[in-house]
Amino acid sequence: MICQICNKKPASVHLTEIINDQMTELHLCEQCAKEKGIAGLGQPFGLQDLLAGLVDFGTPVPSGKKTALQCPNCKMTYDDFRKIGRLGCSQCYETFKETLEPLLKKVHGAVQHIGKTPLRDEAEFKIKKELQELHLKLQKVIQAESFEEAAIIRDKIKKLQQQGD
Repeated sequence: MICQICNKKPASVHLTEIINDQMTELHLCEQCAKEKGIAGLGQPFGLQDLLAGLVDFGTPVPSGKKTALQCPNCKMTYDDFRKIGRLGCSQCYETFKETLEPLLKKVHGAVQHIGKTPLRDEAEFKIKKELQELHLKLQKVIQAESFEEAAIIRDKIKKLQQQGD
């Protein structure tokens, strides 16, 4: 792709701008981008930079509460996480759970990772997942003292367990 300004050099900077649901793309060579004053050229931009920029984006940080959080394992504070965009250890996920969930929803669209399942294990995985859901539903139904429905769920669980064997 050729630079849209000088029409000579190959475009190495690609900008996409969305204003009022209208998308505009601009493809520039490095020199024309510098002349336009586009910042950040030549500087590496990693995932932690992206996460650091998204933390608390659009959400005011209440003084004290979030910033005072500190991981008991690695001693990382929430402020440290906001600065570097990376957690210190696995315990940080639990420590900063309340503040991480909105961020994970923004980045991934969900707070629980759902990865791909190998094809050979897919049927077994579906049965296990359905069994987990039925066990949870059974507990709720028993607490609500709806024993007829509990018996139906129990029978479904037995049937699925036989399929899995």
